[in-house]
Amino acid sequence: MRRTFGNIARLVFAALAFVVVGGVVDAHATPVVSDIRIGDHKDKTRFVIDVSENIAFRVSTLPDPYRIVIDMPEVGWQLPSKPLPGKTGHIDSFRYGLFKPGNSRLVIDLGGPVQVKNAFVLPPRDGQAFRFVLDLSSSSREAFLRNTQPPSVADASPASGPDPAKAESSGPETASAIAAVPPLAKPGVPARRVIVIDPGHGGVDPGAIGVSGIYEKNITLSVAREIKKSLESTGRYKVVLTRDRDIFIRLRDRFEIARKAGADLFLSIHADTIRDRNIRGASVYTLSEKASDKEAAALAEQENKADLIAGVDLSHEDPVLANILIDLTQRETMNQSSHLAEMLVDEMGKSVRLLRNAHRFAGFAVLKAPDVPSVLIELGFLSNRHDERLLRDSRHRVRVAGAIGRSIDQFFTRVEQAERN
Repeated sequence: MRRTFGNIARLVFAALAFVVVGGVVDAHATPVVSDIRIGDHKDKTRFVIDVSENIAFRVSTLPDPYRIVIDMPEVGWQLPSKPLPGKTGHIDSFRYGLFKPGNSRLVIDLGGPVQVKNAFVLPPRDGQAFRFVLDLSSSSREAFLRNTQPPSVADASPASGPDPAKAESSGPETASAIAAVPPLAKPGVPARRVIVIDPGHGGVDPGAIGVSGIYEKNITLSVAREIKKSLESTGRYKVVLTRDRDIFIRLRDRFEIARKAGADLFLSIHADTIRDRNIRGASVYTLSEKASDKEAAALAEQENKADLIAGVDLSHEDPVLANILIDLTQRETMNQSSHLAEMLVDEMGKSVRLLRNAHRFAGFAVLKAPDVPSVLIELGFLSNRHDERLLRDSRHRVRVAGAIGRSIDQFFTRVEQAERN
């Protein structure tokens, strides 16, 4: 389908210098983090990480906002199903994930300046694993700034990638990734459609947090894998995931992955939270510079802020260039996206509860690839107990993936009929 209306866009994009560095390495970590605990004591707040092996940790501090950064070799995160510790003592919250291949990172958000009183590893004892222990005590801003040391993990991570010190000094964690370009089709064999599926959030950006403590990033990855399995089983599609593990990828890199892969379609997968916990149901968004309602606008702004975490603000893009691209290719792309959204709403509505007016419009940055039809699917609300329970159920995720797969089949059947005419 991109062949139908993408030539003009390619001429315009030839003048752009979109460069994605680094790569996603399909490797599995050997050490495993099995638990994280926080204790508030009279003179300190203690943060403990249980890990299966004795590995190296590096502790760094950053101000404005106050943060502790803990770098370690790449690990697997197999934490208990119970909710993780919340605000305790000097610690407001924390987040974790893969920073870049070979290097995992945990970031602690602080309520104010602290002193790193102790940082050490305890050996296994009484049936317990290795434990990394971090003790934090009260401090002044002046003392915190004197001891501030930006992260540097060059020794711990041999793989190439972004400069961690630069990334964390402008905001938390960032990583870039590119997907492999699909091979050329053999003569006489119809080329498979390329579908890029984008599991929202990842790495140290957990996304929404459910009523049971489950992270959106884990739900979206599970559903994306099910959709991939469903689509590839038909033999019609080549499916690329923007991430196939727990890693942070910038918004602009997500749709750049789609363009580099030669995507015929881009699906971004999310799950939301909202203050009113009674609201539940799935919805499908397509791009609009003017959101269809206040809720859609607020949600788009919330999702777009994910790039501010990585120190990138998309609002500074050249508006003249953006307008040219939109004028040349966006209209047809948006039409195709809307057709797909309507098919998704019809098909998903047979097995999934939907919001009223389930096809919605918002200015999601991740939908702005101008020559790739794109939709964002909100699977439901993690703030609603019923929706969250369903999304934790693997059988429900399979049903959702099947409905999405059937919608995509219908979409391309329609496209192919139009091309023959």
